[in-house]
Amino acid sequence: MNPHETSQQTSEFTVEDLYDRAPCGHVATGPDRRILAVNDTLARWLGRSPEDLIGTPFTDLLTVGCRIHFETHFAPLLHVAGEIRGVTVDLHAAGGTRLPALLAANAETDASGAPTTIRFALQDASDRRAYERELLAERQRAEQERARATALARTLKRSLLPPALSPPAGLEASAHLHAASDDEVGGDFYDLFALGHDRSAFFLGDVCGKGVSAATVASLTRYTLRAAAVFDDDPVAVLHNLDTVLINEYGADGTHFCTVVFGLLIRDGDGFDVHLASGGHPPALLLNADGAVRKVSTEGGQAVGIFSNARFASARIHLGAGDTLVLYTDGVTEARIGRGTERFDDHDALIQLARAHAPTTATEIVATLRHLLAELGDGVEDDAAVLALGVPR
Repeated sequence: MNPHETSQQTSEFTVEDLYDRAPCGHVATGPDRRILAVNDTLARWLGRSPEDLIGTPFTDLLTVGCRIHFETHFAPLLHVAGEIRGVTVDLHAAGGTRLPALLAANAETDASGAPTTIRFALQDASDRRAYERELLAERQRAEQERARATALARTLKRSLLPPALSPPAGLEASAHLHAASDDEVGGDFYDLFALGHDRSAFFLGDVCGKGVSAATVASLTRYTLRAAAVFDDDPVAVLHNLDTVLINEYGADGTHFCTVVFGLLIRDGDGFDVHLASGGHPPALLLNADGAVRKVSTEGGQAVGIFSNARFASARIHLGAGDTLVLYTDGVTEARIGRGTERFDDHDALIQLARAHAPTTATEIVATLRHLLAELGDGVEDDAAVLALGVPR
């Protein structure tokens, strides 16, 4: 391109052209805020001619609410600071419509500091306002979805637990489920129910994973255990029944399995004989009336729903007056302590806690563990369930 052509093109872009065709609105007013000059862009946005706007108070272009806000907030700020930047206003446009705009202004003053000219620049914010409305609508939809998810999670959690424990006469029972998340379903479950006049069954377990899939497995597990307990008086056989059901339903895929303790209570005098079996679950704690505390060994039991012909471990104990049996899921023992990787039960803290409170009742030990979980707060990363059975003194 030769110098002559460049000079010719430059001359076509005058200051007046840049002002009138700017991609934003320009307004200049006197100290009384009556319009002295306005560019074609703003006049076109408002559906009026520049001549019609000359002499009009600038604030007449604003909607009533914005006009009040301008007079009470922006005008004093402009007087003190000499400028305002990026405030949101609504303008009156043709046909009674509103034009959202971002407004910036500066004031030119004389030697005494009195304003002589005020310049306003306005940017059409219609696209931004539409985006903000879409963003707000999406946020509201997300909050509604979260509320629905929370309600569903609570419903599913309730479905995994009995409406109430049904202990036989002479036995005190207490339980607690600590939810690590309001809107996510875990797989912890427990139950205590009668099988006959002098026989009852109980179980507590934890399904692998979270969400609807875990809740489905937990629900199937709960109903299978209840049904199997009616036909089998051997806890190990009950767990084999559950193992068969889970493998037939899901296959041994390594994702649909659980750990569980299942037990039978048989009345014996003023106490109860307990025969329990464990499928890969943490050992129960026995808190004796004399203050002694021990783990009920069920080592060697394998998780339910992974292996064909899985091996399950069993144990027998007696609950006499003042004795309490405590079952729990690993949400208790694996809760984090502080900000590091240390877990609550890395150094047998649970049995130490039990010894500090033994002898105790089922209600009291569950209340103690409930308080512990509340104190651990965010350190409880998984749902935690506790079930305690005790014979009153």
